[in-house]
Parts: sequence; C-alpha cells; structure tokens
Amino acid sequence: MNKIVHKAEDRGKANYGWLNANYSFSFSNYFNPEKINFGALRVLNDDFIDAGMGFGTHPHDNMEIITIPLEGSLKHRDSMGNKWIPIETVEVQVMSAGSGLQHSEMNNSATEKINLFQIWIIPNKVDVEPRYDQKKFKSDKRNNKLQVLVSSIDEELEGSLKIHQDAQISRINLEKNKEFTYTLKSINHGVYMMVIDGEISIDNELLTKRDAIGLFKTESVSLNSISNTDLLFIEVPMQF
Repeated sequence: MNKIVHKAEDRGKANYGWLNANYSFSFSNYFNPEKINFGALRVLNDDFIDAGMGFGTHPHDNMEIITIPLEGSLKHRDSMGNKWIPIETVEVQVMSAGSGLQHSEMNNSATEKINLFQIWIIPNKVDVEPRYDQKKFKSDKRNNKLQVLVSSIDEELEGSLKIHQDAQISRINLEKNKEFTYTLKSINHGVYMMVIDGEISIDNELLTKRDAIGLFKTESVSLNSISNTDLLFIEVPMQF
C-alpha cells in the first residue's frame, strides 16, 4: 500500500477578504508540483465565504464539480436555466460541465459565513451535455456506516448523485473508538480521505480535523476513530 499524507496546516492558503480558501491541491495562485492531483481528483478546496458574497459568473468545461456545504447555505445560478437555487447543509450539488457552462455560487445568507468543500474530478467522457443535480442526504443515515453521496453515471447505485467518472464520494459519522474498513472498488483506484472533524488513527498515522491521507495499491483500508469523527472518502481511478 502506498500513501500520501496532507496535514491541514500544509494546505495552500488564500485570503481574498470575502473568501478564505484552503487548497489540498494546486489551485489559483497556489502551486505545488507535488500536489497537482490524486489520480482523477484534481481539486479539494475548503472555502469560507463571507455573508452575501461568492463566486460571480464564470465558465467551466470538461470537469465534474461537486459542492458539499458544511455550514450555512449557498445559492446557485447557471447557463442551463437554473436561477438561484438554494443548497442547504444537508444537500450535495453536482455539475457535469461537459461541453461548457457558466455558473455562479453565492452565500445565501446576508449575516452568516458559509463553509463548503468544492471538489473537482476529471471526467472519463469529454464534451458531454452539461447537467446539474442536487440531493438531500440525512446525516443519521451515515452513523457508523458509509453513505454514498456520488457515484458513476454508469453504475446502478440508487440514491446517489451521478458523475462521468468511475469514482465514488462517501461520508461517515463514526462514534469514538470504532473500527472501520473501507473496501475499494478496484485495485486500480485510490481513496483520498479527509477528516472533516474529529480524529482517526490509520496506517500508523494520527489525523485530526482537516488532515487528509491518500492511499492506493491496496484493496482495503482500516482505521480507528479516536473521537467522534466526520470523515469524507473520495475514491478515484489513479490512471485516467
């Protein structure tokens, strides 16, 4: 098994006044040649956006974009006709940029900050018709068990949002002192795990809030929760 460890304090950082961003991989003005991607995972940004602020209209193409609000609410507008759709903390949003789209994401509150993860995954199909979807995921459905949020559009897995890549994004809430084993879909995949909150022990590593680890060339990964832990799994092909 191969691994990479990304400690929270080692992430790229940018403060634009209205946006405080933490970059797991090279993004915008942050460049680290050792942190370009993890397989098909290209971006994992941990963004804090001031009240009433956000990302103005901008273009994307040929990228699978996933947004997970952690605290607060945002609103979405795009060139596909969606006009200021609210996205709450209990929801996940996906966009297949495909042949091209324009969109805007704004904090939906005039008084409170929002914290969200923005994830970009490189697709296995290019120039597809752009698509948009969002879905609610109840947090009690991931207590000590894996809740799949996003999976391949080619996979018949009910209840999850779909993207154009053989990837899977899952989340789990583990109680203190729980053992958990994650089984990868393929030996050719890797899994990038982000501790949203809490503390885990994995492969002789102690990871705390916003620490991450990428593991590949393995069939499964075992971990222990040191405290109550909220954990995100992003499984992707390592070659694409």
